[in-house]
Amino acid sequence: MIEKISWIAIYPELLLLVMACVILLVDLGVKSPRRTLTFMLTIGTLAALALLHGLYASGDTSYEAFGGMVISDPMGHWLKCFASLAVLVTVVYGRPYAADRGMLGGGEMFTLSLFALLGMFVMISGNNFLVIYLGLELLTLCSYALVALRRDDATATEAAMKYFVLGALASGFLLYGLSMLYGATGSMDLGEVIKAIASRKVDHQVLVFGLVFVVAGLGFKLGVVPFHMWVPDVYQGAPTSVTLMIGAAPKLAAFAICMRLLVDGLLPLAIDWQQMLAFLAIASLLVGNLAAIAQSNIKRMLAYSTISQMGFVLLGLMSGVVNGNTLSASSAYSASMFYVITYVLTTLATFGVILLLAREGFESEEISDFAGLNQRSPLYAGVMAVCMFSLAGIPPLVGFFAKLSVLQALISSGSSLYIGVAIFAVLMSLVGAFYYLRVVKVMYFDEPITASTVVAPVEVRAVLVANAALILVLGLLPGGLMGLCLNAIGKLLNN
Repeated sequence: MIEKISWIAIYPELLLLVMACVILLVDLGVKSPRRTLTFMLTIGTLAALALLHGLYASGDTSYEAFGGMVISDPMGHWLKCFASLAVLVTVVYGRPYAADRGMLGGGEMFTLSLFALLGMFVMISGNNFLVIYLGLELLTLCSYALVALRRDDATATEAAMKYFVLGALASGFLLYGLSMLYGATGSMDLGEVIKAIASRKVDHQVLVFGLVFVVAGLGFKLGVVPFHMWVPDVYQGAPTSVTLMIGAAPKLAAFAICMRLLVDGLLPLAIDWQQMLAFLAIASLLVGNLAAIAQSNIKRMLAYSTISQMGFVLLGLMSGVVNGNTLSASSAYSASMFYVITYVLTTLATFGVILLLAREGFESEEISDFAGLNQRSPLYAGVMAVCMFSLAGIPPLVGFFAKLSVLQALISSGSSLYIGVAIFAVLMSLVGAFYYLRVVKVMYFDEPITASTVVAPVEVRAVLVANAALILVLGLLPGGLMGLCLNAIGKLLNN
């Protein structure tokens, strides 16, 4: 019975692995330059995975599998469901762009995206140091290959090299930190680690030393200051479809391993890792927002925007335990989960518009390239404006409620320090509003550089409109998604 439950827990991962291999083989016989059959199989696989994880999550049960190395719970399944949908939307948006630039030649973009998603699934389900690390490496190796997909592009190759070198360094930090924790507690299973720490029979100095390296590794994966050096260069240098691939869905997996390692495994050390996260969050809000103001390249601007947005995610994670009290943990962590999901949703639509404006021989990467977009294509200008307003946190869009929920978690802690951090975050959001609204000003008030209208395939246009509508609807009616996050985090903490 236990063995049967173990296999049931990883049915979606098995489906993804089998279909990724099938699509890889089928693509060998596809002659279409736009890889229509490969594309349809990929979309079908991702839709099936999202549905399957949605059904698993609605079952509302939690259990461990494979001797405790894998965990199946609502939080994990919802994050996998949203990650599958994010990769699906990324593939839909990125296919015309990739086809125009000869990036679909061997179908690698589709198969690498699927294997990267498999890495995310393993990270999200991992209940063991080794499993989490294997998932992380699968995701990062696929990401390196995707960034370097245009082998004849010097900028993309340089970005891939920077990403690889810094990524290897960060993986070393994380692995060293995990090895220290294993040496101190004698176990790699998160359940056993938290029991060992709670027993207070473990050397606290060794634990904190390992914890510093773990937080450094997690900081790199989230792209927060001072581990942010790779983010602007990789966002700018990678092909735009790949930038969306590494900038959206992996954020869900990064949030998941923060929850698994810090909350599932190291909650008794919250007073230590919350101080580290507070420093990372404050630095990210400051550097991300101030640096973004100086950018003229929109991908680089969005990279610094991502740094500041991840700072907000950390604000929620750092406010779960106050003076040893975990009563507010559920609302704080669910606010972070809500924030990262809605951030990914908004990022997808933002890069969707950037990909639409790009055409063969023209990348549309400068903010000035959006000049007069409203006169050329009012629909896409409206979608981009919705995204910018949401990222800035302007009501009634979902970004406003996401920021509000994180600030509420900080203020409800009752700590004067956290209230001060909340005020600082609001001030930094005001600074951030400048560079978001600058894009809106350029689209609506500047003279267009070209008179050509923006042409998009039907499926891209439909998904983009639905994406923008969801940003508005979730802003007006956030209760459903917030309740889902609250329930998922509640189950995690109860277990």
